[in-house]
Amino acid sequence: MSLLDMIGPVMIGPSSSHTAGACRLGLVAHWLLGEAPKAATIGLHASFAKTGRGHGTHLALVAGLLGYSPDDPRLPRAFAEAERAGLNVEFRDVDLGDVHPNTAHIELRGETQKVTVQGSSTGGGVILVTQVQGLGVNFSAASPTVLLRYQDAVGMIARVASTVAADGVNIAALTCTRENRGGQALLAIELDAPLSPEALAFFTAWKDTNWVRLLPKLMDG
Repeated sequence: MSLLDMIGPVMIGPSSSHTAGACRLGLVAHWLLGEAPKAATIGLHASFAKTGRGHGTHLALVAGLLGYSPDDPRLPRAFAEAERAGLNVEFRDVDLGDVHPNTAHIELRGETQKVTVQGSSTGGGVILVTQVQGLGVNFSAASPTVLLRYQDAVGMIARVASTVAADGVNIAALTCTRENRGGQALLAIELDAPLSPEALAFFTAWKDTNWVRLLPKLMDG
């Protein structure tokens, strides 16, 4: 157990799970969108829906969508900042089934891009992202993470792993899901260090790849 686990994250309060974790979930969507956000629909599940307003969950999620970290002093005025930035946000209470009670489903749209993210705040500011673009994933954003959506093809994971190794970066964890054989697939790779711009451009140039994002490390420790 680290010191961070015991004392919690550096953040604007009041709650590490409802505020810091919620902000990081918003940050995941912010980075994966890849452009300035214009509209968001956020579904709040269970505890997030019932106690979120009192714990600052709504503010924190919007702050994350704007690119603010959990310790950003602008977090308490995130609604005003969103209005200034031209970001329209709608909240809904939803039942997402058998998932962690602190779970949000985010649909974020910009001028040309759209991303969907589902994830949970599991305590102490820690998050677990479980769905991106409608496909299952399993990462915490505690390390740089590259995501690729592509047409399922033989040898794709091996090609990606070889490119990462050639870039001098080690893979910490990997998840891959697909709609069906030969359909759309999503690969999420947690890394020991960020990939170079050249490696990302190489992925983007592949004919089978239609979406590539590099998510930075969003947690300390």
